[in-house]
Amino acid sequence: MAALLMPVLTLGIGLGAETGYYYMTQRNLQNAADLAAHAGAVRLRAGDDDAAIHAAALHVAIVTGFSPGQGSFQVNVPPVSGPNTGNTASVEVILSKNQNRFFSGIIDIQPVLIGARAVASVFSSGSSACVLALSRTAARAVTISGSTDVSLEGCDVASNSNAPDAFWMSNSSAKLAVDCIQSVGGAISGQNLTLQQCEAPKVNAPVVRDPYADLAEPDKSVPCEANVNVSVFNPTHAHPSGMPAMRICGGLDIKSKVVFNPGLYIIDGGDLTMNANGEVSNADVGVEADGVTFFLTGTSKLKFNGNGRLNIEAPSTGPYAGMLFFGSRTQSGLEHEIRGNFGSTAQGALYAPTSAISFSGNSTATNGCTQIIGLTVEFTGNSSLRSSCSTVNGRIIETNVSVRIVE
Repeated sequence: MAALLMPVLTLGIGLGAETGYYYMTQRNLQNAADLAAHAGAVRLRAGDDDAAIHAAALHVAIVTGFSPGQGSFQVNVPPVSGPNTGNTASVEVILSKNQNRFFSGIIDIQPVLIGARAVASVFSSGSSACVLALSRTAARAVTISGSTDVSLEGCDVASNSNAPDAFWMSNSSAKLAVDCIQSVGGAISGQNLTLQQCEAPKVNAPVVRDPYADLAEPDKSVPCEANVNVSVFNPTHAHPSGMPAMRICGGLDIKSKVVFNPGLYIIDGGDLTMNANGEVSNADVGVEADGVTFFLTGTSKLKFNGNGRLNIEAPSTGPYAGMLFFGSRTQSGLEHEIRGNFGSTAQGALYAPTSAISFSGNSTATNGCTQIIGLTVEFTGNSSLRSSCSTVNGRIIETNVSVRIVE
């Protein structure tokens, strides 16, 4: 009897050990799926495209032990199954492995298919920034120096640079009051830094996503107008965006009070400058106008000097809602400058993702929600900025965003 039962007993022990091995393999595969989904969500949080999310998730899965040659790998943004189906803030990773059989091969020679699935989501903390430097490597990507005085209410200052001095504030008379400092790299702060919501600058912070990264640049097919010298600007050309538009070629130098009626203004082939006592105002601010957007293309720069005043508001609806000044992504090596005694009220974003933005001299920007997003951002000289983003008609620059496994 013992001799007859021994093969059966041996087979039972072998099948039990094999089943345990399958469970261990599935557990390891689930671990790889969890880490891969988390890595993909981290790239999603940073604003990367689907290809970068897929590459990051696959890399982490492989270094965790997954072998693409032994199974399948799938990344879905957003997920296509489960309770987070369609959630654009989530990443789904599905792994499978064809596991060869051992003792059970006497029953079936086909490999055992083992699968794992994980979903990671991006969660906002509710905090946001008013100033964001997008450069990933620049030293002093955000600079506060000279006798500048910057006070930002209800928002952070963020730098995406990984440099040790990604945020740099001189230990002089420069002043900065802000909720928090968020820096991917390091932060060097001065004695006049006042943080309302943090005990110290947050270093090694996650990359802050560019909220306008997917905003298409305006089409430039509008007829060109040069040597424009009027006190009231009326955009009359139909634009594919649905906004009335005006294309000004050769630049525009404002030296007196002018009014821009609501619409899209394309500055092509010259700078948008303001000197002396010029004043720009939206014709219907606070009434019924959707506001104005200036698009700077080619080598066109923003240069505000002298005693000019800006009283202007971005559109509250439409494709360019919240966008005041839009520097083309094709620009490189340019610097948009706000200098001199430039007192202003600005509601909207100054957005130049591939150019530097500089506030200096005695420039001021008071009231409203002024968002500043550039490759690098500098406040120096006697510049001052006052911005309260308790109300904003643009996109939120989310900071302190977390990633968690949810499935």
